[in-house]
Amino acid sequence: MKLTIINSVRTNNFNDPLLLEKITRLWQQTSSRINQENVVYGVYHDYESDYKGDYTLSIATEDSNGEPSLDLPDNAAYEVFHVDTAEETGIINVWKKIWECEDSCTLKRAYTYDFEKYYPNGKIEIYIALAD
Repeated sequence: MKLTIINSVRTNNFNDPLLLEKITRLWQQTSSRINQENVVYGVYHDYESDYKGDYTLSIATEDSNGEPSLDLPDNAAYEVFHVDTAEETGIINVWKKIWECEDSCTLKRAYTYDFEKYYPNGKIEIYIALAD
């Protein structure tokens, strides 16, 4: 899948005191450049190590008019987690569940490209790349 990056930020879930501010600002700066009728991706990549290390979060779209700047492998295996959008903290709760699964060895992550997929109808899914 070829995606066009709109904007990116480098951060850390546990050691960056500005984490929420950086991610909020990233989405705010990007929102005016997103067509709300298209699927939007929050792509996690360039991992330093695991979910406790630094990573890059990029907001991207499938844009045939733009120059692809992320090429996610078509043959990658993913586990898909569905977000309950009725919950205010739905995305955060799903990420906590993902980390718990990893810590309990029920999820073996590849740490290549993980992404949140935002559909125009409000549905959100989180795709976690699986290790071989």
